[in-house]
Amino acid sequence: MDTPEPGVAPDDKGLSGGAAQNRKPDQPRPDLSRPGQHGPKPHKRKKRKRGRKVFARDGQPSSPQAPPPKAPVNGASAPAQPQLRPEPAQTAPHRPASPPSAPWRDGATSPLYAALDLGTNNCRLLVAAPTRPGQFRVVDAFSRIVRLGEGLTASGRLGEEAMRRAVEALAICAGKLRARNVRQRRLIATEACRSAANGEEFLTRVERETGLKLEIIDRETEARLAVSGCGSLIEPETQGVVLFDIGGGSSEIALIDLSKGRTARLANHIVSWTSLPVGVVSLAERFGGRDVTPAIFEAMIGDVGRMLGGFDGRDRLGALASGGNFHLLGTSGTVTTLAGVFLGLDKYDRRRVDGLWMDRADVDAMTAKLLSWDFPARVANPCIGADRADLVLAGCAILEAIRRAWPSQRLRVADRGLREGILTELMASDGAWRRGRRLYR
Repeated sequence: MDTPEPGVAPDDKGLSGGAAQNRKPDQPRPDLSRPGQHGPKPHKRKKRKRGRKVFARDGQPSSPQAPPPKAPVNGASAPAQPQLRPEPAQTAPHRPASPPSAPWRDGATSPLYAALDLGTNNCRLLVAAPTRPGQFRVVDAFSRIVRLGEGLTASGRLGEEAMRRAVEALAICAGKLRARNVRQRRLIATEACRSAANGEEFLTRVERETGLKLEIIDRETEARLAVSGCGSLIEPETQGVVLFDIGGGSSEIALIDLSKGRTARLANHIVSWTSLPVGVVSLAERFGGRDVTPAIFEAMIGDVGRMLGGFDGRDRLGALASGGNFHLLGTSGTVTTLAGVFLGLDKYDRRRVDGLWMDRADVDAMTAKLLSWDFPARVANPCIGADRADLVLAGCAILEAIRRAWPSQRLRVADRGLREGILTELMASDGAWRRGRRLYR
């Protein structure tokens, strides 16, 4: 909307303020384009100049400013512009200036945090800025299937080709981190580097070739980070959850008891956890992933079930596991792939998958559908593709073993996990949300 010039009424542009006020309703407008038609002489009166509030991009009022000077005509100097001063009654209330790191809504000035997860199958990076308490906004991301654990089950060592793929992906991550002013970061490696005889040697090579120093985390830390990354998907009325993360070389399972109330840190409510030494890559290599018959699929489930049978804390949720406020929460490529097939997506869409609820019949139907497809049919599905076609049924077998151990009518799908858990813990420990809280009051 155009702002009228000072002294000009909005409905009478072209007339001075006095002419517009003195003209009677039935009096015709003077034609100012004809000589001598100047209209009645305006009544002059002294007016006070009022300032106006100017709002900056971040919503904070700044000091009133004069309009920009008009450009000189034919080289003549522009006339001096009067400075508008606001009346005391119009002055905006004083607000203290925010420190440079506080305006979280501006990605350029918000502090950035980074999380990198090098797993048995994937290399993933997230760079994010804190927003509202407990939340953040992703400003950069990277994910690539590298199959670092390929052949690890048979040889006990990381293969040269697998290490080369991982280093190439990590070099891309290193470039992204160098391009950002990251305040804090945590770079982790999980089961493949944890169990390989040359895992530490490989990370030394990674640091030499990419400049990235990764830490190998233990299984308990991996389970805790998975829980921290999924906290927002557990609804207030929930009393018990079995959260699982089916990885490439291991599968983490945490039992969460919320029946006595919930604190800000979901990981504080873990009553029992385990890490199974089996994932989609290792299980597929042992049983075969391309041609999976119903008999082979049942053998996979039985193998994982025997591992779960040795989990001493599996009954720590007690009666909660059979109540109405109990559900499973899965965070892995297996459950997100299953959800994408269930939704019939032509292209994987995280926004539709993350947080999706599937009931028991839905999961049963999707597992049966995948088991009925041959390898080329799985490759042709846009939510599976060539990278996961030989792994997805091994993941479904691990999921089915978990479902048999903790029968539940509902499964919630999480397209999030270790990286989100790392970011949540980094921001919380750094006080990121405390510093930005006043902007959201």
